Amino acid sequence: MIPKVVIVGRPNVGKSTLFNRLVGRRQALVDDQPGVTRDRREAIGKLGDLSFTLVDTAGLEEAAPQSLAGRMLAQTRTAIGQADVILFVFDSRAGLLPADQAFAHLVRKSGKATILVANKSEGKAGAAGALEAYELGFGIPIPLSAEHGEGLAELYDALQSVFDARQSSAESSGPEQQSDAQPARPIRVAVVGRPNAGKSTLVNRLLGEERLLTGPEAGITRDTISVPLAWQGHDFLFHDTAGMRRKSRIEEKVEKLAVSDALDAIRFADVVIVLMDAGHPFEEQDLRIADLVEREGRALVIGMNKWDLKGDARGQAGKLRAEVDHWLPQMKGVPIVALSGQSGEGVDRLMRAVIEAHAVWNRRVPTASLNRWFEDTIAAHPPPAVSGRRLKLNYITQAKARPPSFVIFCTRADAVPEAYLRYLTNALRESFDLPGTPIRITLREKANPYAGRKTRQR
Repeated sequence: MIPKVVIVGRPNVGKSTLFNRLVGRRQALVDDQPGVTRDRREAIGKLGDLSFTLVDTAGLEEAAPQSLAGRMLAQTRTAIGQADVILFVFDSRAGLLPADQAFAHLVRKSGKATILVANKSEGKAGAAGALEAYELGFGIPIPLSAEHGEGLAELYDALQSVFDARQSSAESSGPEQQSDAQPARPIRVAVVGRPNAGKSTLVNRLLGEERLLTGPEAGITRDTISVPLAWQGHDFLFHDTAGMRRKSRIEEKVEKLAVSDALDAIRFADVVIVLMDAGHPFEEQDLRIADLVEREGRALVIGMNKWDLKGDARGQAGKLRAEVDHWLPQMKGVPIVALSGQSGEGVDRLMRAVIEAHAVWNRRVPTASLNRWFEDTIAAHPPPAVSGRRLKLNYITQAKARPPSFVIFCTRADAVPEAYLRYLTNALRESFDLPGTPIRITLREKANPYAGRKTRQR
């Protein structure tokens, strides 16, 4: 089993920078201000030939349990409890502070194997601070610069030593059973929406545990957190994202980075759940996000969260269907599910809608059926003449799925009106049961066999 390495330390000592260095890409948000990281974030880390699950945690701060900082501390305590190895990071330039001492005691009580990392040790400025760390009792501190990649060889030796000891202990307890079966690729699902729409609460409800930080404050989530989920024989990888406000309202650098992370989650997802607040549905920003999902070509499911707060909601489902078709005509038939992430009402319906939307997004239409439909559709409503000349649409084929994309071979592709393409798109959606998924139609002109030939003089 791959070991789990957890990075802990007080705020602003460079934990997320070290996380990005070991993961090999900028995955965690990094900024000069302390407290940027809030949720614990996991990824596969590599150092030389070593592979491990790496966990980035929030900076350790003493606080009341019900406060935001207290809930962040609870997440870090959970990560420490699940760790095989702990990287205790401190700022060698600042030296040991009382907060370092307090949380070294917390790590020491866990009894987990701990490696002391003296970060920001480039140059000579951190030498004195590194010497102070001996009093923590975690052994020899490893001087390291996560920003510049210095000291990674020493960190490799320390991790190798701990992993070897762990492997010896595992072998003495008996051989570990390994499966040769390759796991199926999970369905990647991004949960997006405006701030305080209940995205993290919904993911926690699906997981059955308080994996993500939640609370009444808007904008708690900053990093896009990826968590695996198994549901009724299907594997998913859920991405909880930061709430996205209008661009004109975003001023802080950290919020800009968080929104950029959320946009990346949309681009790499298979299915996107746009979560709306049932008390304020179909706000302009909700519609902008849904339109972005369509333009990115992702399958879309709309979740109407906090439905339990509506009171008597009888007869509201039909109105929701009419409203979503009115506001999102480009995604006609998109599934919409009324739910409550707090109570769990409607969550199973949401998961079924995700699976169905993913199946539609992957659907391929046989070429023979497609061209029979194409002939009937054109006969029922021929393309208009442009500049007195008739447009000729020859045949159609599906180029790819994910999303369903079709190529029409025709004459004068640039002259086909946009309205006629919308007619073909809606007809495709209705005839081949493609509700709510983006449909792409590309026009391609057939090569003129007489192009380039000289005209015969009579």
